[in-house]
Amino acid sequence: MSASIKGKVLLAYSGGLDTSCILAWLLEEGYEVLAYMADVGQEEDFVEAKQKALKIGASKVFIEDLRREFVEELIYPAVQTNAIYEGVYLLGTSLARPVIGRRQIQLAQQEGCTHVSHGCTGKGNDQVRFELAYYALEPKIQVIAPWRVPEFFNRFQGRNDLLAYAAEKGIPVVQTLAKPWSTDENLFHISYEAGILEDPNVTPPKDMWKLTVDPEEAPNTPERIHITFAEGRPVKVVNQNDGTKVTDPLDLFIYLNTLARRNGVGRIDIVENRFIGIKSRGCYETPGGTILRVAHMDLEGLVLDREVRLYRDEHVTPAFSRLLYNGLYFSPEGAFITSTIAASQKNVNGVVRLKLYKGMVIVEGRFSETEKLYDMEESSMDVHGGFSPQDSEGFIKIQSIRLKKWGGKF
Repeated sequence: MSASIKGKVLLAYSGGLDTSCILAWLLEEGYEVLAYMADVGQEEDFVEAKQKALKIGASKVFIEDLRREFVEELIYPAVQTNAIYEGVYLLGTSLARPVIGRRQIQLAQQEGCTHVSHGCTGKGNDQVRFELAYYALEPKIQVIAPWRVPEFFNRFQGRNDLLAYAAEKGIPVVQTLAKPWSTDENLFHISYEAGILEDPNVTPPKDMWKLTVDPEEAPNTPERIHITFAEGRPVKVVNQNDGTKVTDPLDLFIYLNTLARRNGVGRIDIVENRFIGIKSRGCYETPGGTILRVAHMDLEGLVLDREVRLYRDEHVTPAFSRLLYNGLYFSPEGAFITSTIAASQKNVNGVVRLKLYKGMVIVEGRFSETEKLYDMEESSMDVHGGFSPQDSEGFIKIQSIRLKKWGGKF
């Protein structure tokens, strides 16, 4: 069968068992297949993965370094909005999908591809995130999602079937049953799910955690850092222990990851609600992102207007978090919401002093040279500072009018 009969496919390729078998299966089905690997900070041997894809039969392999745009376009806006899902998950997997999907479509257009493909399962969130991005960026693109194609999922019902197919096709694999869970890694975090973790009452084994040291085994000496923010974005980190100073946006985030990892910062274990309606247990490590969230939220308390912060917290933060989680970054509401972020952050300028110690991020102080919403004398319990206590009497009387009318109902 001619390789080009059914069209040309750009496959989002990881080099793992699933996408390697998908690559071979697409070739078997009569497609020409190009492989695309996005470097978003995962610890991966890209050269080896490229050679593997070519050996399987990919006509071209693209390796794209997307780390800087990932940090500047997605991670830092998420920090500015204090983005979070269900009060605990910092959206690490979700954050990387827009830059991955966007570049995949750009390459598909460049190479004249008729289709794009991915290795996402039919029960997860990522199939939604990728495909909504594909269609928003290129409405005419055709998507092949093998784990939703009966000919594929009926043939490959589990890991054993995939391993047998890989052996048949001469595909080298490194998967074993020694670590029965699946992972997704990028510069912001790593996730662990499935396998033994599907029982929400099973404690993750110590050797599962990849990025961070066990907080109990973290150094006994605290590590102190200062983070400078300009308009809500981190622009400088200074390590008070050894004098290290970092300012480049990408290098700064990588350095915060290094600090957090060695101090055991950023682990969570949760059960969350997937967009498609299924509950899922997930474990996550988000080292540098956890530090930035604590620091940014603290600085906002000092420099951000009360009503601006309230409106942002009630409207922008939950909306931005949901559209990221649900794969709607490239949408009309996504464009609108992201355009509001910078406006809320104009005055978020200052420095936060932090202590990193055995899994904890502890704020030890904050200051701003430019924003003066906080007035020590005005807030003082020892001096009036231009604020007359008698003014509060009228304020309370006005606030109590409706309560008096409603009074006695308890």
